[in-house]
Amino acid sequence: MKLKERLFTAFFIMILMPVILLTITACTIVSLQINSIQKSYDLEGGTVQIITNPIQILNRLTRGAYNEIKLAVLKTPEKLEDEEFIKKLNNELLNKYSFILVRKDDKFIFVGNEEKLDKIKESLQEFGKNNTDVDGGTYIGGKHPVLIKAQDFYFSDGDEGTIFVITDLNTLVPQLKTLVFQSAVSFIIILCFTAVILTLWIYRSVLRPLNRLRKGMNKIKEGDLDYSVVSDTDDEIGQLCEDFEQMRIRLKELINSRLAYEEEIRELISNISHDLKTPLTAIKGYAEGLIDGVADTEQKQEKYLKTIMTKANDISILVDELSFYARIDCNTIPYSFKEINLNEYFNDCIEELNFDFEIKNIELVFENETEPDTSVVADAEQLKRVINNIIGNSIKYLDKDKKRGCIRIHLKDMGSFVQVEIVDNGIGIHEADLPFIFDRFYRADASRNSRKGGSGLGLAIAKKIIEDHSGRIWAESEIGKGTTVFFTLKKYEKDRTGTDN
Repeated sequence: MKLKERLFTAFFIMILMPVILLTITACTIVSLQINSIQKSYDLEGGTVQIITNPIQILNRLTRGAYNEIKLAVLKTPEKLEDEEFIKKLNNELLNKYSFILVRKDDKFIFVGNEEKLDKIKESLQEFGKNNTDVDGGTYIGGKHPVLIKAQDFYFSDGDEGTIFVITDLNTLVPQLKTLVFQSAVSFIIILCFTAVILTLWIYRSVLRPLNRLRKGMNKIKEGDLDYSVVSDTDDEIGQLCEDFEQMRIRLKELINSRLAYEEEIRELISNISHDLKTPLTAIKGYAEGLIDGVADTEQKQEKYLKTIMTKANDISILVDELSFYARIDCNTIPYSFKEINLNEYFNDCIEELNFDFEIKNIELVFENETEPDTSVVADAEQLKRVINNIIGNSIKYLDKDKKRGCIRIHLKDMGSFVQVEIVDNGIGIHEADLPFIFDRFYRADASRNSRKGGSGLGLAIAKKIIEDHSGRIWAESEIGKGTTVFFTLKKYEKDRTGTDN
């Protein structure tokens, strides 16, 4: 769930949950209290009336006693002069928050509640205005609100009399007080419950992932890149955690790459130092021999000088290849990709190499299985460097025990690309060494390689150039039989409209 959806959900929960819970709670409390009121006061009627009109409740509480008073006025008025009868009715009404007053002329001959009389006597109407219905009454507000039911009558001596039934409205039915209290407490509890639920939900879905994310940031700040921040949600925070995790992985990879690169640099410096030290040591030794007069003949002097020249040339080649590899590894070598006809290109290469091969007694064979007009997309100069590096490496490791070395160049059409095979009949390479021969400075036989010269960068340079041509390079070999180096080149094609592809 997205964060925006969570906020909308939380909004509706905040509104709907309290409403639903309050409705259910209120209905339950009202039902229980209504039943209690009906049982306690022997009332009948709808729940709405009892709750919404408490005055009606109090009115109905005095119905029985007031009905007796009305009957007495109509049929047996002498009962109203009977103190026992009046006390009996008053006692019934006291439990219902009511009491009786009996007035004769201007004097009260019976007072059911002396404390209340002084507060309400000014509100009592004079004789002739008091004939209240059984379910009626007069409401008197102010500090001491009361409900008054009154009935005029005449005493046996002919004096005017009024009997009042007074209901105190300051004192509600206890069940109604309980209802209000329970409703208020329920409202507070429901709000607290809703707040707790929403807080826990927001904490689990928002704050906890954020805390985990903050912990992950602190771990990275401390240099610990192994602490994983994984979120089980697909919202914005989950995406943020995922992005952070990708950043952590990438950062770890970069640091590991940096460490590996630094290790490679140290190894490179060590290899360069070794490869430079060997010819320099030879040059120094032969130069000292010339200075000390060890080369006391013209023949020895010439030999020493040729050796110094050879070693100096090796250093020059090494420096050039190191410089070239550094530039090509940093992608600072500008390639000039053009259409190259394979048949013409390799025939020119064979022609250039043939003279040197004849001197070295090496047979060079060219086999082309592609169509005469087959072309590739390549940089001619860099492609020639690849061929020369591979062939040069093959020449160094030709089997001298054989009468004549042989190097064969074979072209195959592989559909969308051309496969070039350079095969020699050299000493071969051990299977364990094959995966590493294209690594810089790797030597399958260090002692033999040092004698034969070479920087150890030729095949590494060839690999980088071929990969920059969107091709791949690999080798197969068998000890005692020779080695085959394969590489592929993308063919140059034109679509039906004649556009280059």
